[in-house]
Amino acid sequence: MDATLFGAPYVDLEDQLVLEEIHGMRDALSSVLRVPRRWTGGLRRTTQARAIQGSNSIEGYSVTDDDALAAVDDDEPLTADQRTWAEIIGYRRVLTYVLRMAGDPGFRLDAHTLKSMHFMLLEHDLNKSPGQFRPGDIYVEGDGGRRVYQGPDADLVAELVDALSRSLGDSRSSGLEPMVRAAMAHLNLVMIHPFRDGNGRMARALQTLVMAQDAVLEPTFSSIEEWLGSNTEDYYRILAATGAGAWNPDRDAHLWVKFNLRAHHMQAQTLTRRFAEAERLGNQIDEVVRRLGLPERTFDPLFDAALGLRVRRPTYAKRTGVEDRTATRDLKALVDAKLLSPHGNTRGRFYLASGELMRVRDESRQRRQRLSDPYPWLMERVRAEAQTTEHERQT
Repeated sequence: MDATLFGAPYVDLEDQLVLEEIHGMRDALSSVLRVPRRWTGGLRRTTQARAIQGSNSIEGYSVTDDDALAAVDDDEPLTADQRTWAEIIGYRRVLTYVLRMAGDPGFRLDAHTLKSMHFMLLEHDLNKSPGQFRPGDIYVEGDGGRRVYQGPDADLVAELVDALSRSLGDSRSSGLEPMVRAAMAHLNLVMIHPFRDGNGRMARALQTLVMAQDAVLEPTFSSIEEWLGSNTEDYYRILAATGAGAWNPDRDAHLWVKFNLRAHHMQAQTLTRRFAEAERLGNQIDEVVRRLGLPERTFDPLFDAALGLRVRRPTYAKRTGVEDRTATRDLKALVDAKLLSPHGNTRGRFYLASGELMRVRDESRQRRQRLSDPYPWLMERVRAEAQTTEHERQT
């Protein structure tokens, strides 16, 4: 066995058409972001929160929307237990690093960078050897303890990771489509499984990093981690169909690439719809704030509440830079205006959308368009391939 990696497949006509549609949507989203709007900051926060939430949910670390946003805001969780919160905060560190550093001209993606990212992810649990490649064999177990994947020999890990780093540089220089580059980086790292734990999250963070280097759309909005987290079973199926239970870099990765292009397309549609809703919400909230003579800074908590999130006084005070007394007075004014309703006791109090704000939110959601599948045949094929691969492994 040598350091051969999974190779990028030929992009066929169907893929080219899907890519054109994705690029069109990404260009349109980028144009929207170039014009400052009051709601873009809130949407940026919630999009990063959903990426953190999605990638961790695949590994069984599930948190509420509010707790995911608390991680982005560096607040305390509302409901997450200590272990889950440590995992969420670890991934937030990795994703923040990726989003901030990927576009730096001097940024270098190599084995040291990946080890550093892994240390950020798992430094809270030294028993998982954060920042170190695994010293021995590794297996992935499915339901009932059944072994579903075996990684390559540990002696090959360092060589394979170096080969992956070189391939990313080479493919970028050759002009390989960034979405394909990112998909192959994800596939190769998750199949190499270089660490004792955290390989899936590292692979998804690497995919986001490669996409962030594309510099077409803001890095926060380039990730497909939210979509993958919402489609976990299909994600596992395509990995099973592609890898066939072991390190098999000679297998065809075309279905994997199509799966990722589909995720990019669906996520771009989701963001397009979300941007349109944010525009409608933002305009209506601005009108409400002006009509009631409320401070302009109250736009942010009203926008968060309209998205279905909890508003907390400490977070509001920190984001706006006002004193606690001012924050308390502002929130009381929003309650008096019947835009927010208070819940909980004084220490743990939070606020939810109420009255006119709920009506505005509901009207906006009623106008949502259904998403269209760019590969309507794909998931049935993936499920069939996964079943065939599993049958072959068992016989």
